[in-house]
Amino acid sequence: MSYPGLIVLRYGELFLKGGNRRAFERLLRRNVERALDGAANTLERGQGRLFARCEQTELPRLTRRLQRVFGLSSVSPALPATIDHQDIDGTIKHLAEVAAAIIEQRARPATFKVETRRADKRFPLTSIEISQRVGGLVAERTSITPSMHHPELGVGIEIGQQASFVFVDRLPGAGGLPVGCEGRVALLLSGGIDSPIAGHLMQKRGCELVAIYFHSPPYTSTHAQDKVVQLGERLAIAQGGLRLLVVPFTEIQCDIRDNAPPRLAVLLYRRMMMRIANALARRHDALALATGENLGQVASQTLHNLACIEQASELPILRPLLSYDKHDTIALARELGTFEISTLPHEDCCSLFVPKHPETRGDPLKLARAERELDSALLDAAVERTERIDL
Repeated sequence: MSYPGLIVLRYGELFLKGGNRRAFERLLRRNVERALDGAANTLERGQGRLFARCEQTELPRLTRRLQRVFGLSSVSPALPATIDHQDIDGTIKHLAEVAAAIIEQRARPATFKVETRRADKRFPLTSIEISQRVGGLVAERTSITPSMHHPELGVGIEIGQQASFVFVDRLPGAGGLPVGCEGRVALLLSGGIDSPIAGHLMQKRGCELVAIYFHSPPYTSTHAQDKVVQLGERLAIAQGGLRLLVVPFTEIQCDIRDNAPPRLAVLLYRRMMMRIANALARRHDALALATGENLGQVASQTLHNLACIEQASELPILRPLLSYDKHDTIALARELGTFEISTLPHEDCCSLFVPKHPETRGDPLKLARAERELDSALLDAAVERTERIDL
């Protein structure tokens, strides 16, 4: 017998949000609908869950997509069940048929166990009685041995007022908060490993991203920008699209190279980037900046230098990777699928004109004096010439 498919979506931290829960649920539902992209027949709310009804053949593909939606604690592909409160024997038989159908789709286990959650107390049998009776029928149908203590496969039954279903897998969701619930953040996105992961972590905490990329042709090639576009496309998945702002940075870097002390070049790059990013963030309604900076990882990221960079920004600078070890970031990049893109051999603008011995203990007074020798009009020009790409 063929059954329709059902995907059970369980919430994560939304339970902690009190009076704001409805707003969080609306955002979560919107993001789930984006991930489903019209492939589900219906999306329903009930029992503190969301239920996506679809064709059974679509279960694996849609389950993988929904596992990436922030705000979901777990996802279960399931088969729906029909509960008749007046026909107990018929309902038990039906539940056993559905459970057997799920088991038969998998590699044959040696043992199994049925566990029931009866949220709808109108059904007259207890959870234990349902599990025992369904388990006995499943054992007869499949010739698989029930095991109460060490089953190879666990079969879950849930009987609810809005939805009843049978499932096996409780797959981990992405966790976190629905993208958009904390507002918009401007991510300084380069082609490296760290910044896309910083953006991913900001999305996990409910932030929608607008990305800012600093491009320095002809010193950085179109391949470098293509790499950033690919990284942006990965981040776009979680929020249904991403606005990428490409800032022309060549003239500013040449001005710093020609008119500032070489040791201060990298710090001056970063301070100019922060000023441009502030202007663009305000134009695009972002409340903060986010970067992939990590404490002590490179010369520009010492505590002294981060403080000097911070002075150039009026908006808060969020650094979710600040205390991460590099291997932790790389592991996340591999999981997200950005590592292979980030390690393509195309440099970003921060690697241009870098002195052999860059400053590691920046002095705000020296930086301010150096900036007075630079052409401040180049900052406004860069903002006005910024190109927008919608991913």
